[in-house]
Amino acid sequence: MTNFVGIVIVSHSPNVAKGTADMVREMVGDEVKVAYCGGNAAGGLGTDVAVIHSAIDSVFGEKGVAVLVDLGGAETNSEMAIEMMDDERQKSIVICNAPIVEGAVMAATEAAGGGSLDEVRATAEEFLS
Repeated sequence: MTNFVGIVIVSHSPNVAKGTADMVREMVGDEVKVAYCGGNAAGGLGTDVAVIHSAIDSVFGEKGVAVLVDLGGAETNSEMAIEMMDDERQKSIVICNAPIVEGAVMAATEAAGGGSLDEVRATAEEFLS
């Protein structure tokens, strides 16, 4: 199996996270590993560092992982989850500064084409320029 950049979607809403992942899979297929997480342990809005860490771990491969987040707390918790990874893995994980839905679709499309982690990140972030 060819290795692609993995995609992680982190939202405060479990429904937004799942819906975004569903859209990515519908548009890109199953070649690219996609994980999503959202909500807190009580089923409400929020994010959880341990769950984010697990999501990143589940899609990690030699090309790395692009993480897309919806709000500041998701970004902060994603940064904390990345810091929990070993030093080598940390170098291969990026948080994309991009809209979560559009960014995830574009990142996965670039990943499916064999793009590098830097190319995947740049493609996702094109929406901001």
